[in-house]
Amino acid sequence: MIKKIFKYVVFELIRSRIVWAYAVFLLLSTLGLFYLGQNSSKTVISILNIILFIIPLVSIIFGTIHLYNSKEFIEFLLTQPVDRKTVYWSEYFGLACVFSFVFTICTGIPVLIFNFSFTSIYLITSGIILTFVFISLAFLSSVINNDKVKGIGLSIILWLYFAIIFDGLIMSVFYLFRDYPLEKIIIFLTSLNPVDLSRVMVILQTDVSAMMGFSGATIQNYMGSFTGKVYAFAILILWILIPSYISYKIFSRKNF
Repeated sequence: MIKKIFKYVVFELIRSRIVWAYAVFLLLSTLGLFYLGQNSSKTVISILNIILFIIPLVSIIFGTIHLYNSKEFIEFLLTQPVDRKTVYWSEYFGLACVFSFVFTICTGIPVLIFNFSFTSIYLITSGIILTFVFISLAFLSSVINNDKVKGIGLSIILWLYFAIIFDGLIMSVFYLFRDYPLEKIIIFLTSLNPVDLSRVMVILQTDVSAMMGFSGATIQNYMGSFTGKVYAFAILILWILIPSYISYKIFSRKNF
């Protein structure tokens, strides 16, 4: 049954104009940057800045709207001999897999063609992980709010926090406590934001990390090692598992 629901969700998403618009945007922006850029390595960093902004935004907003729009379909499934676990994870993986596939085809493959390197592999991996992370957050936002407007509003706030506000808060912490040792605090604070953590993991594979100043040198020492990379990816996986698990638990008890 889970395969049938999963296939239905995937086919419905493939027919969505938003998904196609997302695919076209990623493809054109990736090819355009490589066409205009003279250095493929620097172009990868430019692409990184775009996907760190676009992937969280599209994933969390579309994911939230999708779950609200699927309410009648979910209610119908729950009247059938189908358990909530099957319904929830079919919806979740259907959405996450489609958006990850679109990103891989439209951005990942062109990046590997023009610049096959570890940096590109980290870029693709980070993009896929961020897709799963923000769809998890989208589902969490949806299940804790019965009102669609409030759910979308919360999703927008979450995106603004992770993509924009968080960096301002970090800069404030650095300014206020600049006279104190902040090495371990930098690592901890970076772990609190999957967007920043993904950015750091990709940038550390390039020469740009040498231009990041004190914080860059600190992060390079801690996260540039094999242990640091394992730690970073483990934290990113937790960013997927924790919100999705919490939203599943709420969904399993939610009255429709």
